[in-house]
Amino acid sequence: MLGYYRLKILRIGGSPHAVAAGLAIGMVSAWTPFLGFHILFAIPFAWVLGGSMVAAALGTAFANPVTCPIIWPLTWEIGQFILGRAGGGEARPVDLAALFSQLKLSELWDPILEPMLIGSLPPGLFCGLLVYVATYFGIRSFRNSQTERRLARRSEYQQAYEREYQPGNLTARPADRKSVDA
Repeated sequence: MLGYYRLKILRIGGSPHAVAAGLAIGMVSAWTPFLGFHILFAIPFAWVLGGSMVAAALGTAFANPVTCPIIWPLTWEIGQFILGRAGGGEARPVDLAALFSQLKLSELWDPILEPMLIGSLPPGLFCGLLVYVATYFGIRSFRNSQTERRLARRSEYQQAYEREYQPGNLTARPADRKSVDA
């Protein structure tokens, strides 16, 4: 599955910078707590920063059922630490089921969303930077090797053509020559 995404990313059109920037923006967006809105955040940022919008959408796939159980507690803990709330006594209990069933998202901001959003910035930016560098150099290397292969094939075909069809070589293909007497 990862090989499929790797090939998909390597074949996205655009400059290596555009693809790498788009993928990095999607990765940063995937670290935010706004599940379901990652693509809506990533695509406009990619457009503004000159990144590939397709790569940005693919980058948001980092937030998936396997990674979210790791991302969410990690970002919450980092956010609590940054906000100075870590280890600061007894945390008040939050009834998530009641808040979601009544759509009281404003009451979710302080205890959950704010720390997760602030806590998503350091790991998101770090991962985005790593993804940018790896993608940029990976795409550049991939495209250079493709160009070298194409040039080598073209050179082979050119040499074969020149050996086969030299203008002064009357013995190259006697079966194809037409007789002047006929």
